[in-house]
Amino acid sequence: MRDRFRTQIRDEVKAAALRQLAAGGPQALSINAIAKELGVSGPALYRYFAGRDELLTELIVDAYADLAAALASGASFAVAYREWALAQPHRYRLLFAAPLPGYDAHGDRLVAAAQEPMNLLIRALPPGPPPPPALSAQLSAWASRRGVPDADPAVAARAVELWSRVHGLVSLEIEGNFASMGLDPAPLYDALSG
Repeated sequence: MRDRFRTQIRDEVKAAALRQLAAGGPQALSINAIAKELGVSGPALYRYFAGRDELLTELIVDAYADLAAALASGASFAVAYREWALAQPHRYRLLFAAPLPGYDAHGDRLVAAAQEPMNLLIRALPPGPPPPPALSAQLSAWASRRGVPDADPAVAARAVELWSRVHGLVSLEIEGNFASMGLDPAPLYDALSG
């Protein structure tokens, strides 16, 4: 019973934090404002999260898990990535921008969470042309450190390239750049998916 209550409170705190992020970005995240919204004192929430950084970490880990689930849905990588990001741009930005000055966005737990969506892509892609030897060695070492030691460097290179291209398109779209150009970006994603 106690664990279920703790989980419920943590989920309510995270939901309130996501509303704050959607309204004002990471700078708007306030433990005291969350406490007020939930009708408790600020110090009471520190029993559930040690502070704002821990809460941010939980939100980022959850977002990576949700992105991985979207990518595993069966849709093409480009389409699934785009749909997930456009549906919740505040969570997308949380993953790919430094949320707050001084926040360590490259801690072990976050790096591990970020790897699962990439692993899905690596497992789904066929190999492309072999990368240059120096890049091949880097990609082999990276894949090995990230739990996919059998990843073909040619596949890893394709995965990084595809992720980078889709990420660039999504970032431009979320920030309104295609709209200001008068372009519908859907055909760009279709070209990546084909």
